Amino acid sequence: MVFSSLLFIYIFLPLNLLFYSVFSDIRKKNICLLVFSLIFYAWASPWYLLILAAMALVGYICARIIDGCREKRMAAVVLAADIAVSLGVLGYFKYLGLFGRMLAHFGVFTDFPEIVLPVGISFYTFQMISYTADVYRGDAKAEKNYANVLLYAALFHQCIAGPIVRYKDIEQSLKNRKTSISDMSVGITRFCIGLAKKALLANACAAVLEQVLPPDAGIIANASVLAAWMGGLLYMLQIYLDFSAYSDMAIGLGRMMGFCYKENFRYPYAALTVTDFWRRWHISLGEFFRDYVYIPLGGNRKGIWRQLFNMLVVWMLTGLWHGASANFVMWGIYFFVLLAAEKLFLRRLWKWLPKHLSAAVSWAYTITAVYFGWILFRYEDMGMACSAVKSMFGMQGNAFSNMETVTLLLNNITFIAVCIAASAPLAKWAAAALKRKAEEGQKICLLLYNTLNIAIPAVLLLLSTAALIGNSYNPFIYFRF
Repeated sequence: MVFSSLLFIYIFLPLNLLFYSVFSDIRKKNICLLVFSLIFYAWASPWYLLILAAMALVGYICARIIDGCREKRMAAVVLAADIAVSLGVLGYFKYLGLFGRMLAHFGVFTDFPEIVLPVGISFYTFQMISYTADVYRGDAKAEKNYANVLLYAALFHQCIAGPIVRYKDIEQSLKNRKTSISDMSVGITRFCIGLAKKALLANACAAVLEQVLPPDAGIIANASVLAAWMGGLLYMLQIYLDFSAYSDMAIGLGRMMGFCYKENFRYPYAALTVTDFWRRWHISLGEFFRDYVYIPLGGNRKGIWRQLFNMLVVWMLTGLWHGASANFVMWGIYFFVLLAAEKLFLRRLWKWLPKHLSAAVSWAYTITAVYFGWILFRYEDMGMACSAVKSMFGMQGNAFSNMETVTLLLNNITFIAVCIAASAPLAKWAAAALKRKAEEGQKICLLLYNTLNIAIPAVLLLLSTAALIGNSYNPFIYFRF
């Protein structure tokens, strides 16, 4: 089940909200939310629910032991054991195939079984690690009720594809929360915006991309220059609209039930440096690696070369987190090189330029670097990634364009422009300006602001529903991570 399915929107979510609103006691509300979360997670594969429950149980037990330890060394041993078990389970499901392929490459016979990756395991594994680590650090108290830990791990708002939520950030909400009319309004609006991003924009991007440049080695090798560049742009838009849409819906769902999740995206394509891009993209993952890998390794406290080494470790792990194939490791190394270059000399170079020219040049550099990064990210076969880049520069004897590609571009030029606008903070700026005018007492602005607050979610929900009826493509890209 996905958030952008009619089953979720018109059956699962209304039933959840109905039963949830019946109870006033927080304990009963949590039980209701836990039951619905377990049903949601078990929808695709009930057996993998046992893995989620077992990992939550291990985290619960280890946190209780750590909280009761008088000696720091013993607590550290328990934390290390918890991390080892969590990463061991993740490694078995996610990286056993990669290990087998590596052995086969060196001529070692392997006959590993084909393993299906449990949905969301990368996300809830990191959540449970952050929980026990925060208890060890004293940033959070060990939860005495296993049901609350299981609820934290299984919350259907964010269990499948994030954002990665820290236990300490919602600890108080698990024990005492209320949902006001304002919270419900903000939550519904945020959910509808995310739904529209997914149903109206991301899905349509995927459909056009499938026509322009499907992931087929023969088609990519013979693609025209225009098709190759257009395909890269469409994927760049799709992955942002798809993933940020899920985060929008997750944040909106949480708000409807009294949880305030942190932002996971802040218009990353508006960033002026690659460093800034990664402060805006998948923020919860970046913060996890910063707080639990980069800083414990020494961060930037031990000199520039040690800092670069720490960055390399973080980015190789970031690549591996996304998938068990060589392209993701190369993708991580690619961004490490860019970030290291910015730290060593690029940011100083921009300062030599006039201010406005510097902003334009640095943005162009950033968006180009990110564009080619997504090409590496898209193709698990490195040969296909190289072929796509060669096609972009006409290095395979391919034509600049053809009639089919030009027709597709002209037919979708307005749609692509809308997607680009949706990836920029234009609507946010307009809404902030209108709200400011309304707060200053301009009656027409106040009327317009209040009307739009009601009309926009309703219109987006209606249009999204119409788009989802009969649409066969609807999964989220990040479900496979």
